[in-house]
Amino acid sequence: QVQLMESGGGLVQPGGSLRLSCSASKPVFIFNSMSWYRQAPGKERELVTSITRGGSINVVDSVKGRFTISRNNAQNTMYLQMNSLKPEDTAVYYCRGIVQDVIYWGQGTQVTVSS
Repeated sequence: QVQLMESGGGLVQPGGSLRLSCSASKPVFIFNSMSWYRQAPGKERELVTSITRGGSINVVDSVKGRFTISRNNAQNTMYLQMNSLKPEDTAVYYCRGIVQDVIYWGQGTQVTVSS
């Protein structure tokens, strides 16, 4: 069984930065891919960015140039560095990992961008 746990969310002013972490119970190199999703109130969950085992990265246009995904194999952790945050980035952010066609989700962490 694989477990994922997000941390690092909170309240930040517009233009500020946050770094989210996703800690995995297994080495991150076993994941076919790992992703960050978010869900704003009243909206569907959406992909933000993803990274494959080989290191290929996909980023949605709305956060391109502001958000960066990375991982630390030694610490079994994936990160999301979020800069130049906007009020529309407010959402619950989820970590997702795929291992042998099985999808695992974290419990989510709230990010609120407000002055």
